[in-house]
Parts: sequence; C-alpha cells; structure tokens
Amino acid sequence: MIESYFVCATPRTGSSLLLGLLESTGLAGRPEAYFREPDEQRWADRWGINGPDDYPAFVRAARAAGTTPNGVFGAKLMWGTLDEVVAKLAPGTAGADLAVLESTFGASRFVYLWREDVLAQAVSWLRAEQTRTWWTGDPGGTGGRPRYDADAITGLLATIAGHNAAWRAWFDRYGVTPYEITYERLTADLAGGTRGILAHLGLDPAAGRPVRPRHRRQADRLNEDWVRRYRAEAAR
Repeated sequence: MIESYFVCATPRTGSSLLLGLLESTGLAGRPEAYFREPDEQRWADRWGINGPDDYPAFVRAARAAGTTPNGVFGAKLMWGTLDEVVAKLAPGTAGADLAVLESTFGASRFVYLWREDVLAQAVSWLRAEQTRTWWTGDPGGTGGRPRYDADAITGLLATIAGHNAAWRAWFDRYGVTPYEITYERLTADLAGGTRGILAHLGLDPAAGRPVRPRHRRQADRLNEDWVRRYRAEAAR
C-alpha cells in the first residue's frame, strides 16, 4: 500500500487548491508545503519543536501532521525545494533522490500538476509576487497595487518552462510515472479531478468525504487585461 505521495508543481498552477481538495476527502493525508524553507520555522513553531535545524525531528512532526488515520502522508514539492529536502535528509547523496525520499517517507507516488496556459500562470505569479498574496485571504499579503511589467512576465515564462522541463527530466531519470493533471482539467471538474488522483493512489474515492475546495479562484479582469496586453505587444 502507498504510504506517501507528493504533489509536484510550479507556482500558480492551482497547487494550494488541489491540496485542499485532497485533504477534504479525509483519505489522502493533510498535504501542505511542509518543506518550503521560508515556511519551515512557522511549521516548527506550530508543532512546538525547536526548529527546522533539527531536521529529523522536523520531518517526524511533518509526517505526523500530514498523515490521515489510514496512514497516508501527503506533501507539496516545488521544483527547487526537492534538492533542499534531499540534501537535508541525506547529505552527500545527490543522484539518489527517489531512494532518499522512499527511505524517509515509505512507498511513494507522485502527482504532477501543470498549467497549459503558461502566460496566465506567469501573470498570476507576477501579481502574487508584487502583492505577496498567494491565496484569497493570505495573511501575508501586503495589499500593494500590482503593476504590469512585460519584462518580468517574460522572465517568469522562461522560469516556468525551465521548471517544467526539470520536473519531466527528474521523472524520466528515476523511472517515475506521475499522475498528470493540468490546472485547466482540475478547475473544470474539481471532484472528478480529485477522484482520479485518489484512484491513482490506490484509494477508494467512495470511502472518503465529499470533495470540497478551501480556496477560491483569484484571477480577475486585471489578470485577463495583462494577458491580452502582453499578447498584443508580442504580436507587434
């Protein structure tokens, strides 16, 4: 039986939405971005441990927090986070990523979430960076005014392409066949997309609670205006 799974993604692909959907079923752990370095101290404080410097204790606490009673653990990994996690778990074992993950988290499967409309993704990413608001109600949001920046969007498009290529190369290198789902497919059918992942994990969707989102879509007319403006400028 599967013990753990990881949602592999890049920013602004709906990963927080997906984590909430999976958690709502009560079957697929309580997946969060536990291993994102800027957030690790916040998690350590919540769990009442000394901090992420004691990484074995931090990982044990993360597993306890992210595991549902059926024994399934879930977490999110962004590209770039993976190398950090492996290095902390087993220093000096570069090139053995999958073995390190499975020695720590048990038999693992992977979900790869990506976005077909990468321009909309880049625009969403830029806006989130500028306002520091990554989801509706984000307490870390500054409320700053977003500003259109074509050069920044171009840079993020290149970053997204690089991260997506890196994830696919990693899957190929380790012989991993992830369950692939796009943002577009997920948002078109939240319940169906979630049930498909549960089935991939070997879990019975009928045994869980109803699928319910905990995040609302953030994109609005401003995002659409930026996308149109960028496309119009690129066409000239």
